[in-house]
Amino acid sequence: MKLSRLTLLGVSLTVIAVRGALAHSFPADETPAAGATVLAPPQVAIKFDAPIEPLFSQLQVVDASGKDVTAAKPQVDPDNLTLSLKVPPLKPGQYTVKWAVVCIDTHHTNGSYEFVVSGTGS
Repeated sequence: MKLSRLTLLGVSLTVIAVRGALAHSFPADETPAAGATVLAPPQVAIKFDAPIEPLFSQLQVVDASGKDVTAAKPQVDPDNLTLSLKVPPLKPGQYTVKWAVVCIDTHHTNGSYEFVVSGTGS
């Protein structure tokens, strides 16, 4: 009987640990996509795989020289999964999207990715 309780406790703790490890929010989809070459987008958006806390969500776009080209404050959709940011007309060149979010359960994640704005429509 004691062995069964210990086994059950061990399994329960493992499940809790795995659920905690999976609770971070990471990008599931990006617009423009990482590494993409696009025409100047009107906004940048990242959809996350878990809900994010709007109050602690950050999104920034910088050009190749490191200049912030962010045009507005980032917005979180009502589903708490999508973080978006309007950008001014972007000149051809490379841009870096920097993001930082806090998952609803308080886990912090951040990252960045790059895309290129083409002057030719490719």
